[in-house]
Amino acid sequence: MQSFLDIIEDQLVANRLELAAVTIAATPYVNTPVVVSLHWHGFVEAKLAPEGNAVALQPVPSSALQVNTRWDRFEDLERDALESAWELGAWDFTRNEARPHARQGADLQEHIDCMTAFGVPPHHIDGEPVVVSDVYDADELVEAAGRIGYVRWQFRPVWCGMWREVARDATLEEGGYRNPSCPVPVQPYLLGRDTSVVYKLGREPEHAA
Repeated sequence: MQSFLDIIEDQLVANRLELAAVTIAATPYVNTPVVVSLHWHGFVEAKLAPEGNAVALQPVPSSALQVNTRWDRFEDLERDALESAWELGAWDFTRNEARPHARQGADLQEHIDCMTAFGVPPHHIDGEPVVVSDVYDADELVEAAGRIGYVRWQFRPVWCGMWREVARDATLEEGGYRNPSCPVPVQPYLLGRDTSVVYKLGREPEHAA
């Protein structure tokens, strides 16, 4: 099975851009697809015509990838995601447990957040998509999450990320990475709480004020 870290590193090699953040989303149905979204730090030139001059700079769209892998427990997915965050030098790692957005009284923003987590946000910037999505089961995943909820994990890499210059972390190797394995254990789940769990991975240098 290809790990989340392998997938992220493959995309880093292919795109040659710095990462701002990584998001991973899954529904609680075992062996269903997982969506990995990579949020790039970079801009592309917007032109009125292919041969014309640039009239503006637009953010590089995020990349959303569907990962079809076998898994039996959320804890297994989280351990894989947590290890990726650890080795890529993230300061912290956040788990969001979202309630079903199709329930009575749910806010529209919950549905939008779910669509975004699974790689199909409903909005554009200047007519351009904010995500380049390769999630062909997105509609089914969003529908399932609307009925039972979903989990979203997020972290900000230092290694090959935009945070290298501001990282003040005693646990990082030169360049912003960490060696395996992550020493932080996975915490228990209670799906549907609409809550967040934050794992602290980094540590301030001893001389820091």
